[in-house]
Amino acid sequence: MGRHHARVLAALDGVELVGVVDPVGDRAGCVPGVPVLRDLPALIALGLDYAVVACPTALHVDVGLELAGAGVCALIEKPVADTVEGARRLADAFGSRGLVAGVGHIERCNPALRSLRHRLEQGELGDVYQVVTRRQGPFPHRIADVGVVKDLATHDIDLTGWVTGQSYTSISARTVCKSGRPHEDMVAAVGRLTDGTMVSHLVNWLSPLKERFISVTGEKGCFTADTLTADLTFYANAAQATEWEALRAFRGVSEGDIIRYAIPKREPLQVEHELFRDAVLGLSADICTLRQGLRTVEVAVAVLESAAAGTTVDLAEPVAVR
Repeated sequence: MGRHHARVLAALDGVELVGVVDPVGDRAGCVPGVPVLRDLPALIALGLDYAVVACPTALHVDVGLELAGAGVCALIEKPVADTVEGARRLADAFGSRGLVAGVGHIERCNPALRSLRHRLEQGELGDVYQVVTRRQGPFPHRIADVGVVKDLATHDIDLTGWVTGQSYTSISARTVCKSGRPHEDMVAAVGRLTDGTMVSHLVNWLSPLKERFISVTGEKGCFTADTLTADLTFYANAAQATEWEALRAFRGVSEGDIIRYAIPKREPLQVEHELFRDAVLGLSADICTLRQGLRTVEVAVAVLESAAAGTTVDLAEPVAVR
């Protein structure tokens, strides 16, 4: 992800990319003309306003705490940390210093999901009954320090809470390890949100099919979003009787309108950086905060605890720190 962050930052209005830290250098030539430094103190010495943390998840806490100690704002890639304790330490460190910090839950910047959230806020679906997500595809060899729950399922945990405006109250999950790695590579989870909405997540690294699917069902119909193509579609509840008898076997006895919305489709990473830049400037607060990122890690830990114990985990109270 670092090369993509650098690409966007190098062209971002109002921002000057002054340096990058990578112990092995810029082997791919991603940041021509920008100093590539070997350690974080050298970067901090350049006088940063903010930094992007796009290193392995296990290093987020150490890097983040060093930035906070130096008074540098930070956008930290998701998940914010690999443990609840680490996520809480980061949130406390930046919060106590009054520094702007956010988590790179990039699905919040996907055009389809931003449109979906706005439509839910406007009441276009009425009461929400269920959220279903599917996120599957081939194994990404770049991930070695966490399993599919913390790397991929955190996307779905965060976006579910964000689009609905609700929090998880319980979760039940099962995981499997089939790729020979020490971490899980498939998870199926079901849960409940504070308003009673049911949720279901299927996430894996074992499928040759790449899929990013979200559906939200409510009293007026169902929204579906494909975040690979940023398409948002609405299926209205049935309103028109199907009089053609032969069609009833295929489409049912009645049908509702189907609308695929035409929405502006900007690159989510570009939007994410614009929002964080504006937050640092004090112009906006439309970012995923570290406290919100902490809650996502709490739910992810609860998923793993549920799978290990074979029980439902209650999330009404904070998950125990590990």
